[in-house]
Amino acid sequence: MEGGLAQAGTEQGQLDLARRGTGPRGQAVLVLAFFFVASAALIPDTMLSLVLLLSGLSLGALVLLLRRAGQAPARADAPAEVSDLPTLLEGDAAPCLIAGGEGELVFINRAARAMLSGEAPETLEAALSCRVNAAEAVVRRLTVALQRDGSASEDLVTPTGHMRLSVQRLEAGQSLWRIEELGRTAEDAEAGQLPVLTVGRGEAILYMNAAARQLAGGRPRRLSDLVIEGPEGHERRVLIRTADGTEDRRMTEISRAAGRREILLLPMDAEITEAAREEAGTIWSMVDALPVPILRLSVEGKIELANAAACHLLSIPARPEAELGDLMEGLGRSIREWLAEAASQPVESPSKPRSEFLRLSRSEIEVFVQVAVKPMPFDGRVALIAVLSDATELKTLEAQFVQSQKMQAIGQLAGGVAHDFNNLLTAITGHCDLLLLRHDQGDPDYGDLIQINQNANRAGALVGQLLAFSRKQTLRPEPLDLRDTLSDLTHLLNRLVGEKVTLSLSHDPVLPQIRADKRQLEQVLMNLVVNARDAMPEGGEIRVTTEVLHLEEEMHRDRAMVAPGDYVSVRVDDTGCGIPPDKLPKVFEPFFTTKRVGEGTGLGLSTAYGIIKQSGGFIFVDSTPGQGTCFTLLFPARAAEAEPEPEVLPPQTDEPTSARGDGVVLLVEDEAPVRAFASRALRLRGYTVLEAENAEDALEVLDSATQRIDVFVTDVIMPGMDGPSWVREALKTHPDTRVVFVSGYAEDSFAEFADKIPNSIFLPKPFSLAELTETVRRQMV
Repeated sequence: MEGGLAQAGTEQGQLDLARRGTGPRGQAVLVLAFFFVASAALIPDTMLSLVLLLSGLSLGALVLLLRRAGQAPARADAPAEVSDLPTLLEGDAAPCLIAGGEGELVFINRAARAMLSGEAPETLEAALSCRVNAAEAVVRRLTVALQRDGSASEDLVTPTGHMRLSVQRLEAGQSLWRIEELGRTAEDAEAGQLPVLTVGRGEAILYMNAAARQLAGGRPRRLSDLVIEGPEGHERRVLIRTADGTEDRRMTEISRAAGRREILLLPMDAEITEAAREEAGTIWSMVDALPVPILRLSVEGKIELANAAACHLLSIPARPEAELGDLMEGLGRSIREWLAEAASQPVESPSKPRSEFLRLSRSEIEVFVQVAVKPMPFDGRVALIAVLSDATELKTLEAQFVQSQKMQAIGQLAGGVAHDFNNLLTAITGHCDLLLLRHDQGDPDYGDLIQINQNANRAGALVGQLLAFSRKQTLRPEPLDLRDTLSDLTHLLNRLVGEKVTLSLSHDPVLPQIRADKRQLEQVLMNLVVNARDAMPEGGEIRVTTEVLHLEEEMHRDRAMVAPGDYVSVRVDDTGCGIPPDKLPKVFEPFFTTKRVGEGTGLGLSTAYGIIKQSGGFIFVDSTPGQGTCFTLLFPARAAEAEPEPEVLPPQTDEPTSARGDGVVLLVEDEAPVRAFASRALRLRGYTVLEAENAEDALEVLDSATQRIDVFVTDVIMPGMDGPSWVREALKTHPDTRVVFVSGYAEDSFAEFADKIPNSIFLPKPFSLAELTETVRRQMV
């Protein structure tokens, strides 16, 4: 090939010389020829004019000949054309291949076909894999260098010897790949190649390179057959048996892996260079093919070698000339200190590698890597082998677990806070109702009392949001047709969105019913529509769409698993500013908001999430910045042949009723203000009230009571014995007594006990005077 290229270069030079006839110098010669011919016609001297005429004609003919000589070969035999390369390369003694832009093989010369033993691979990597370990990684490195420099080459150590793989850019995106064998004479091997041998278990010699075989004068089976004495001293001096007698050598172990050792036998005065170590370290040719990312590090943290998998994971070249601390971060201490501590461990120690989770220093993507480091002997010093694994998914799952624990803790806190607030609000609203009984609308204090009552109700709504977020609120599910629910909401939603925003509703004509709390579902839809409106300050469109969704198999999305079956889907789409991708996973977190300070509490979507999940449904969000956001609600479709729903009590009014009751009520409440209000309210309606501060007192009152008790009104959570526990004891002697449970917690907190207690109902706090008395009256019936 080199001869062919030289010949091609000579022909190219001749062509260039010929083409000069058409360049500026050729044009000058033509002008000179024309001048000679014109002068011959003007000069009267016959002899001189004849000489000038012949000279001019000769120069013109020479220029024409040079022009023809420059054009004909360029058309017929241009060696730079890719179409003529196969003819030139076919007889090249070195294997040559031409690959297309996607790595497909276009041409294979005779020497390459012999190397492939008649096989016909389709890709460049497949063709080189018969000679090169990790051919894909080698091709990738050279391709990167080719795109940068126009040509590239790399010397490789293969099981069959040394070779040089070079590549050159051609036309039409093609590339020429050439393999050159780097064979050495015995003198070259003795002068330049280092004696290397691989020793396995039992000191058996598994491999010797040419220099080692020449030094030993053959192929010994065991290391003891070669080494007579040693190793001794800090230089590990050994006395070896050679073909010419005995000789002192320095034994250096360059690597150790899987029960094998790579050993160099150096002259006592030899210095080990990095190139020599690379030449001897044939084990790295095998390591490069492993799918596990592996690095060799110095004690200071400098990356000395990286296999192909590590280069891909870290986005670095094979010789990055960088330190580990430049690529990763995340330890509380410096990475150098951590590596120094790992290197201080005994090399032969069976202890586990030092492992740490580090984060790659990339700004565009978050990647976590688990790095396990262990020391190893290399070149008379301690080096570090680092095994890497992509821990991004593991860290993501860990973050999700931590987030779920945090949400659970906040939910428990919210439930506790809501319980205490509900007790306070019950006392406030209850005593306010008692005052309103003694004041009419003409009283000067009536307006102030109404303000107190309204603000207490607003506070109760906020507490309801906390309970909804923690999924511990009391829901009153009922069969709902979403078409009717949305129709009832349309007028209110149109008022909420304003004049700049268009609201459109679209329903599936065949929409099954769902089971949900109508009031809470309306709150969710209103919240989503208001958020969509706020995302479009300049106006836009909000589309609310309902449809039936049938799932043939499980749907996994956003850490949720939706079982197969029929669902009713509600989509709320807007054309607003959208949500950035980094904030999208946080939208359902409590107190997280994208609005400015003072424009939102951050509880809206977390409340919606709690309501939907407590109703047995799912809520998902999709958003594209600059295009809009879509919230999707999924509710299990209710079967048409479902059992009839139990009778639901009509909604209570806040207006006190004038009906008077007759009966005995045992009131058990540990909060004194709530007990005082409830006792006064029931007595005002004509009931006889027996009070108890806790469950133990209630049982004592029950034992000492001489009259028949009709209703137990008891708190659920109390110090000592709770409400359901003492009620079960009381029902043993008073089996026909009805029960009203009240609590600032949700009904779910004692649902399992309520199922076992007959004739019991639940009244959530805060409750008004009318709600309490009406509930007790119904239980008396």
